[in-house]
Amino acid sequence: MSEVMEKAVIAKKAAGLMARLSLSQRNDALAAMADALIAEQDLILAENAKDMEAAEAAGTEAALLDRLALSADRLAGIALSLRDVIALPDPLGKVLNGGTLYNGILMRQVSVPIGVVAMIYEARPNVTVDAAGLCLKTGNAVILRGGSMANHSNIVLTKVLADAGLKAGLPEGWLQSIETTDRAATTELMGLHGMIDLLIPRGSGSLIKSVVENAKVPVIETGEGNCHLYIHAAADPDIIMPITLNAKLQRPGVCNSIETLLIDSAVAELYLPQIIKALTGAGVVIHADEQCLGLVEGLPELLSDAERELIVKAVEADWYTEYLALEIAIKCVSGIDEAIEHINTYSTHHSDSILSQDYEAVQRFLLEVDSAVVYANASTRFTDGGEFGLGAEIGISTQKLHARGPMGLEALTTGKYILEGSGQIR
Repeated sequence: MSEVMEKAVIAKKAAGLMARLSLSQRNDALAAMADALIAEQDLILAENAKDMEAAEAAGTEAALLDRLALSADRLAGIALSLRDVIALPDPLGKVLNGGTLYNGILMRQVSVPIGVVAMIYEARPNVTVDAAGLCLKTGNAVILRGGSMANHSNIVLTKVLADAGLKAGLPEGWLQSIETTDRAATTELMGLHGMIDLLIPRGSGSLIKSVVENAKVPVIETGEGNCHLYIHAAADPDIIMPITLNAKLQRPGVCNSIETLLIDSAVAELYLPQIIKALTGAGVVIHADEQCLGLVEGLPELLSDAERELIVKAVEADWYTEYLALEIAIKCVSGIDEAIEHINTYSTHHSDSILSQDYEAVQRFLLEVDSAVVYANASTRFTDGGEFGLGAEIGISTQKLHARGPMGLEALTTGKYILEGSGQIR
């Protein structure tokens, strides 16, 4: 029996036992896991250092290295996110619907675990902990398939968390990682119809596309983050620069940072020069449209030679691109109609924001932009389960069925109808 099949069989058995756990048992296990992350900090960081050394030697981009890296502070934050999940209400046993039928049968629809949840993800060790914590709170067994770049980190985190859970009374096999780096294991996992109840891919567009196209099990699509910030003609001047810089620079390698900046042509000359100056000064490569290029050329003393070299002409592909780096595309638009059309055409329907004091423009944007999360006068960097009060998140869904946006506990439950009668027949 292959590693994948063996672990799926164990997880299936564990799922039945997980569904019986009380809220206090689940919360006690979460606390034990948080404690274990701190207690085993030296071991975890040593294994992460192996991944970092190999990634750096392979010339991995800085943004991906940032996602891969663990530190004492990051581990403390990850442990805290598990404790945040403890504080959340029980997602199981909630009555979603109910009543007495015409025949006297009492009917309730209640929330229950999904069963066996599998995740395929790339160089994000924190996802290992988020997935374990959320699946535990929702009574699911979980199988993790992390990327080879973070293999040492994922294996040690899984062992630390799984052992802590076992000592707290969880069943054998409640949390497992596929340890082989053979790509065939990923294909096998995607094909385990009847064994895997839900598969969640989290990573690059190519990974997600491969899973969506090839999986034979139910999938929740967590999409790329080609996010937009639109500066409307009626934007508050005081918030334009802080929000633009935060949305791009605060952590450029994550999915909720902006990749395209749109600005009304009517105010481009007023705001763009200083925006471009600030971005290039921070080392950002700018893929600029014709009007934006013209503004730069018309102000020859605005930028240093080094900053000017960071500005290139935008091509069609740039509007589709999730850079996950110090790069951004900038386009001048004629107004809100073109802005909305551009976003709905090119975005990945993740997170998009408008800056405007015009009530009608804001309401149109919030209603008509077809994305999982839409903002007015705020940075897109808030699209995060923790920021939304969901505790840790297992991903950000860009699809429309079952779950959309940051996926917390409710996205990892399903409903069951329970009917209680007194001898009724049909």
